[in-house]
Amino acid sequence: MAGVSLFDVRKQYGTTRVIHGVSLDIRDGEFAVLVGPSGCGKSTLLRVVAGLESISGGEIRVSGRVVNDVPPKRRNMAMVFQNYALYPHMTVAENMGFSLNLAKVPAKEVEQRVRRAAEILDLLLVLVRYPRQLSGGQRQRVAMGRAIVRNPKVFLFDEPLSNLDAKLRVAMRTEIKQLHQRLRTTTVYVTHDQVEAMTLADRMIVMRDGVVEQIGTPLEVYDRPGNVFVAGFIGSPAMNFLEGQLRDEEDGAVFRADGGFRVGFGGRSLVSPARRVILGIRPEHIVVSDAGAPVQVAVVEPTGAATQVNVRSGEDDITCEFRERVPAHPGQPLRIAPLPGNVHLFDAGTGQRLDPLCRQLNAVH
Repeated sequence: MAGVSLFDVRKQYGTTRVIHGVSLDIRDGEFAVLVGPSGCGKSTLLRVVAGLESISGGEIRVSGRVVNDVPPKRRNMAMVFQNYALYPHMTVAENMGFSLNLAKVPAKEVEQRVRRAAEILDLLLVLVRYPRQLSGGQRQRVAMGRAIVRNPKVFLFDEPLSNLDAKLRVAMRTEIKQLHQRLRTTTVYVTHDQVEAMTLADRMIVMRDGVVEQIGTPLEVYDRPGNVFVAGFIGSPAMNFLEGQLRDEEDGAVFRADGGFRVGFGGRSLVSPARRVILGIRPEHIVVSDAGAPVQVAVVEPTGAATQVNVRSGEDDITCEFRERVPAHPGQPLRIAPLPGNVHLFDAGTGQRLDPLCRQLNAVH
């Protein structure tokens, strides 16, 4: 196994810069997920690590060794692609053993490695089938098996589940996580699906426009997003954002949104002067409360496990997610408030998290 380190890695095509000085450390045996919206540079960064793309600047190390000029086949990495990339004229066993045969590994060893990988991935009964005879999930497992037989130092996954239906994606997520727990091979996984990132990652690397916005465990990123972009990208339904002023009033610190929504902080006074901020509240951290701010129900969306209620407060639209069955209907007045200790504050100018202020005001609840 191996750790992967990037130091000020840059990539550009002509005058177009795609990766802007990325530095990060992926630890030995870690499952690291590169997550971000389409076009943020995450797949390009993965291809750079694999050696499929050259870098324009910086340094890539694997197990402490610089691999900038090392060709892909000598980096001892195995990549699983989005489209599976299986040979249609080869059986499952032949697909899985193809790279070993190219490397002139003895036939008996190839057979043993293929069989071991097939056992891990529950493919023993389909080894003689062709890709066209397999389901989407089986094809994805074959692609994973082809990577496993090489016994690489690093696994690289490029959006491997994006072609599967929703139910199969959930099942394959579990299989990939179990595979990593069994093999403990360093893994770098690319996805635009933040739920996938949250469930799979030991650590998440959130990217936007070729820049790393935040690195942390899933719960660190979810509980303490570093800026408005990360806060809005991680979490489903997305976090609510209300811009307004935070200041001291007679009953303590109060946030008043430009659209009229009000949040009080239990009599705690500010340690800083009044300022323009963005208040963030996750939909699942909103409760119905007689002491809350008045809103009007706009849309009710029951999902079975929860009820999503979209409300309006003046000019502000707010999404709430209630686990209990709230008897709400369009046009109905409600009073809502954030759950104690669950508000996020960001600077209105820079969008960066105001961490000391968050801790101060959340601590009073």
